[in-house]
Amino acid sequence: MWTRTYLLLLVVRIYFALAPSYIHPDENFQGPEVIAETGNIYSFPHHLTWEFTSDKPVRSVFPLWPVYGLPMVVLHWIWSGIGTDEVPPQVVYYTLRILMFILSFVLEDWAIHDLVQSPRYRKLAVTLVASSYVTWTYQTHTFSNSVETLVVLWSLVMIQRILDNKQRDSLLSSAILGLLLTFGVFNRITFPAYVLVPCLYLVPHFLRKPFSLLALTTTTLLTTLLAIAIDTSFHQPTSPLLSTLLKSPTFTPLNSLLYNSNPSNLATHGLHPRYQHIFVSLPLLLGPSLSLLPSIRLSKPTTLPLLSAISATLLLSLIPHQEPRFLLPAIPLILSSLHLPSSKTLTRYWLATWILFNATMGILMGIYHQGGVIPTQSYLGNQKPLSPHHIPEIIWWRTYSPPIWLLDHNPITTTDLMGIHFPALQSHVDAALGPECNSNRSIGLVAPWSSMELDEQWTDRDIVMEEVWRWNRHLNLDDLDVGREGMWETVRRVVGRRGLVVRRIRRVCQDGGGGQGGGGLGGDW
Repeated sequence: MWTRTYLLLLVVRIYFALAPSYIHPDENFQGPEVIAETGNIYSFPHHLTWEFTSDKPVRSVFPLWPVYGLPMVVLHWIWSGIGTDEVPPQVVYYTLRILMFILSFVLEDWAIHDLVQSPRYRKLAVTLVASSYVTWTYQTHTFSNSVETLVVLWSLVMIQRILDNKQRDSLLSSAILGLLLTFGVFNRITFPAYVLVPCLYLVPHFLRKPFSLLALTTTTLLTTLLAIAIDTSFHQPTSPLLSTLLKSPTFTPLNSLLYNSNPSNLATHGLHPRYQHIFVSLPLLLGPSLSLLPSIRLSKPTTLPLLSAISATLLLSLIPHQEPRFLLPAIPLILSSLHLPSSKTLTRYWLATWILFNATMGILMGIYHQGGVIPTQSYLGNQKPLSPHHIPEIIWWRTYSPPIWLLDHNPITTTDLMGIHFPALQSHVDAALGPECNSNRSIGLVAPWSSMELDEQWTDRDIVMEEVWRWNRHLNLDDLDVGREGMWETVRRVVGRRGLVVRRIRRVCQDGGGGQGGGGLGGDW
C-alpha cells in the first residue's frame, strides 16, 4: 500500500514539474537566465538583474554552474551529436524542470530517509514530504530556495553521520560538510540560519577529533577560494583574474549580508511584520499539518531537523523582509518530525483535509499561478519573423517579468510595464505606435483577460486591438481588488476571466473616431 501511494505521489510530482506555472521571477532571473548569458554554450538573449550587475553584486554564479550550467552543457553536447541546430530554449527549460524533479525525488527523499532513523516513522515522514504541494511545486522549480532545501537536508545528514560515528574521525563526512556549507552560503545568505544550531552539536566531536575539524576547514577554505575565483571571473571579466583576486575579489555573500543589513535596501523589496513567517508563511506552506505540531516528540530521530527548522524560522523572523519561500527548507524538516493522531477517526479527517489542502494549493501554485507567461513567451518565440502572427515589439502588462531567453533568436523587443496604471499604459502604447495612422505598424500587448479596462473603447484614440492568442490556465493574483470590488466580484473577475491574452494593436484612421477594442472577444477557448 505504501509503495503504491509513494509511486502515485511521484507521478503527481513529475506532472507539476512539467506544468508551466510561474511562482516567482527569481526562478528564472536568478538561475537559467543567468547561465543563458554565456555565449560559449548558448547564445540566447538574456537580461541580468541588479543582483548581478551592481558594483557590489549580491548573487553568486558559483552554485549556478553545477546545478544548471552542467546539465545545459551536457544537453548541448547531446543535441550537437544528433546533428541538429542549437537546442531550443523550451527544451532547455523543461530539461531543467525534470532535473529539479530528479534532485527532489532522489536527494530530498533520500535525506529524509536518513534523518528519520526510526523505521516506525520513516515511511510516514517520506509520505508527508512527498504529498506536500511545496514538494510538488516549489521544489520542482529552479529556485535558489529549492537548492537551499537540498543543501540544508544533506548538511544535516552529514552532521548526523559525524555525531553517530563516535569511534572514528569521519574525515569524509567532515570534508563533504565543508563543501556543502560553502555551497549553501554562496547559494543563499539565509542558509546559515538553518545550520547554525545543528553545527554547535559538532563542537564536542571536533574537540575530541581534531582531524575532522581539519578536514572540514580545509574543504571549506578551498571551496570558498574556488567560489570567489569563479564569481570574480564572472563579475569582472575584463580584468586579469589573478591580480583582481589579490586586489579586489568579488565576495558575494559579504556583499549580500551588507546589502540586507541596510533597512532602506530591504524597504525597496517590501517590509513585513516580524510575525509574518510564523502566522502567515508557515500556515500557507504547511496547512493542516500545523495541527499536528503538538504530536512532535523530541526524540533522537527528530531533534536535529526540528532544531534546524525552529532556529531558522526564529532567526529569519528578525529580518523585516519575509517571503514564504524563505522557509522552504523548514517544510520537510517539520513534516518529517510529525506524527498522525492516535485516533483512527481523527486520522481519517486529518488526511481528508491534508489531501484537499495540497490538491487546491497544488493546482493554484503549480498550474494557474501566472501560468500563461511561459507558454506565451514560447509561442511568441516560435513565430518566425515573416509569419503573419509575428509581432516585433511586445508590451507585457500586469504579469511577472517574462524570461526573454525563451524567445531564442527571435528579433522581438520586450517591454515590461509590470503593474503601471491604465492611463500610463495608454500613453506608452500611443508613443510606441507613433502619431501617424499606419495599418502596417503594430505592437503586441500581453495582459491578463481579467484586466477589464482593455474591453472598453480606447477613448479618443484611433486604436484597434485584435486578439491573437490566449492561454486559459493563468491566474493573476496580484490583480485582486477586494477593497474596491468586494470579494464576490473580485473572484468572479479574476477566476471567471482567467487567462493571458496576446493582442495586436494598430492605429488606423477611421471616420467617427477610434475602433472598438478587441480584448474581450469570446469566452474560454
